[in-house]
Amino acid sequence: MRIVAGKYKGTNLRGPADRRVRPTAEPVRAALLDRLAPELAGARVLDLFAGSGALGLEALSRGAASCDFVETRETSLSALRSNIIACRSRERTRVFVRDALPYAAMLTVGAYHVAFCDPPYESRMLDRVVDHWRASHFALVLACEHARTHDGLPPGDEALAVGETVVTIYRAPAGTVVREQGARREGRGRRPGP
Repeated sequence: MRIVAGKYKGTNLRGPADRRVRPTAEPVRAALLDRLAPELAGARVLDLFAGSGALGLEALSRGAASCDFVETRETSLSALRSNIIACRSRERTRVFVRDALPYAAMLTVGAYHVAFCDPPYESRMLDRVVDHWRASHFALVLACEHARTHDGLPPGDEALAVGETVVTIYRAPAGTVVREQGARREGRGRRPGP
């Protein structure tokens, strides 16, 4: 697993030592980040259910200003911290050791430019994050990775299909704005250690 494009292109990423965690495949990351390229320049990014952090780090590699990662599994946190260091991104990242659902539920309109959501496939946690987003528009763009067989999601503005994986992309209504940098601190984050 590696960074596909941008400043950190070719940087090898460590995957979590946990078979239950499924990092986003390179072709899916490439297709999604290519599609979101106009929104990434200078963006504040959120990576929910971050795992190895591949999505958020790919966004940083392609020009995002910062990324907040939300993850609870210790094996994933170990890989995530290692990958942040490998990409020399410590100053542009925060790691929130929190459950993704309560974290998303506390966010208000305009907290982020782009948010990624990649919970375990077939999990209804995805539906709940989408419900929170529809109520608050906490990001201008919400990109949700899921299995092709996942049903019940509200239709998005667009969908990317790569093999058995689909990424449904939701966009906030026109006129939604991202709050100033100083107002975005929704919780206590912690930078990864050395």
